[in-house]
Amino acid sequence: MKVTILGSGTNIHPTRAAAGYVVETDRPILLDFGPRTLSNLLQTGIDRHTIQYLLFTHYHSDHFSDFIPFFFDAVCHSKFAAVRPDLTIYGPPGTKRLFRTIFRTFPNFSDPPFQVILKEVKDRSFLIGHTQITPLPMTHSEQQTCLGYRLEYQGRSAAFSGDAMVSPNLVRLCQDTDLAVLDCSFSSHQPGGSHMHAEECGKIAEQANAKKLVLSHFYEAADRSNVVAQARRFFSGPIIKGKDLLTFQIAKASKVA
Repeated sequence: MKVTILGSGTNIHPTRAAAGYVVETDRPILLDFGPRTLSNLLQTGIDRHTIQYLLFTHYHSDHFSDFIPFFFDAVCHSKFAAVRPDLTIYGPPGTKRLFRTIFRTFPNFSDPPFQVILKEVKDRSFLIGHTQITPLPMTHSEQQTCLGYRLEYQGRSAAFSGDAMVSPNLVRLCQDTDLAVLDCSFSSHQPGGSHMHAEECGKIAEQANAKKLVLSHFYEAADRSNVVAQARRFFSGPIIKGKDLLTFQIAKASKVA
């Protein structure tokens, strides 16, 4: 299992793309698609026209907006260059209504030359190829369901909180995982609402017995703070401050290199 951070910031961050990750198992799976993550995807060497599976945690723009140029590009490529495979989009309740509105509204989106399958998920596991994916609702926004995702492949695992606050579901999502990628929007010295700060990320990772903690989704104030030291007050394992295009290889022995 290979995990690459496509974006470790938020909407308008001077040096980071917004939220996005790609997980490579027996196929690439894209998780969230915030502003500027598409440009970073191009740098990974993954052929964007072979991507068949997208997972969305929720539809705040910093997790979603690069889907628009991605899909327009996919339609144009399929019409004028080469056939691409079908696209399956997974997301929380409301996914079908949102995408049907987008496809109906944006020019040239309504009749793509490939099939688009929309699937709403909430708390039941499903398979993409040989990868088991477990979504769980997180605590974030009263206006919409926000999901965290746990991906498991050949005995290896990675958990992604999406936007989240501390909750039993978040601990469950990260339980004994090889890699826990958590929402660290704030410094512990300047906490805010709807997201976690660094000390909370450390507490979650410790409670869940995660093997490695990756801090991500930084607002600028958090980025200027020593969030690793703050999280280390509560988590005894390895802690990495995420950055764009940082890659993790999760080996078969359940160690992250």
